[in-house]
Amino acid sequence: MTLAKYELIDAEKANHKIARMCAWLGVSRSGYYEWRERPASATAQRRTLLAASVAEIFAGSHDTYGYRRVHAALARRGEHCSAELVRALMRAQGLVPAQVRAFRPATTIQGNFRGIPDLVGRDFTAERPGVKLVGDVTYVRTWEGFLYLATVIDCHSKAVLGWAMADHYRTDLVKDAIGMAAGTGLLQGGAVFHTDRGSNYTSDEFGRFLTGLDIRRSVGRTGVCWDNAMAESFFSALKNEWLHRFVFTTRAKARRQVIRYIEGFYNHRRLHSALGYRPPLEVLNESLTTQTAA
Repeated sequence: MTLAKYELIDAEKANHKIARMCAWLGVSRSGYYEWRERPASATAQRRTLLAASVAEIFAGSHDTYGYRRVHAALARRGEHCSAELVRALMRAQGLVPAQVRAFRPATTIQGNFRGIPDLVGRDFTAERPGVKLVGDVTYVRTWEGFLYLATVIDCHSKAVLGWAMADHYRTDLVKDAIGMAAGTGLLQGGAVFHTDRGSNYTSDEFGRFLTGLDIRRSVGRTGVCWDNAMAESFFSALKNEWLHRFVFTTRAKARRQVIRYIEGFYNHRRLHSALGYRPPLEVLNESLTTQTAA
């Protein structure tokens, strides 16, 4: 109890006279000065160092990491402590992460799915890269109008393997995104590409394009976001962790920030809870190395 009083006096010494605060709190000035001159304990010193590391990791995540991801990042550095201590240190420093909220894009125009099956069944896992992919389209508001973004995400590594942006929502947009993913050379023959029943994804043109790449189409039900939850989750993170911080005057500025998030942060650095708090490209490269060794 006395220690807490000393800490309060020390915190408020710029605002009140020390002698007066000691009298108010019923402690001696000599006791306070003796406490202040003591060297910090090893525990206090470690807590101070941890607090600095927590702040550094939080800033490096662009203020997006909650205490669990910060805790995981500390562990990757070899700093072992409890998650609750990390939570307390973040709270003490006023570090509040961007909150990912549920998000449902309004770009889905239902097409005739022509009996295209659901080959995923809400199972967004895969034993190796390039065998199961998910995709979707969203938009980013700018003063010039919408910038449309199509993505292709690998279910094994959660890495964004393909993306495309344009000022239109035509089939060429989604073809460009899957074409970029195919260009990585990581897609396996007969890979599954799962989307919603948007008209572009269910079009004959897109079907022929996928057939030419030896990719099988899979679709969920329109309006049921859980059928394409992995793609939806990525857009939620992109918008709430990054894009909602900005007001874009042009599509070009919005495009730069989307690329910065995907290639500069998400793929290379963002710790993914479904990957044991590792970044997507680390998991992807590890899998490819294992396959090569085998």
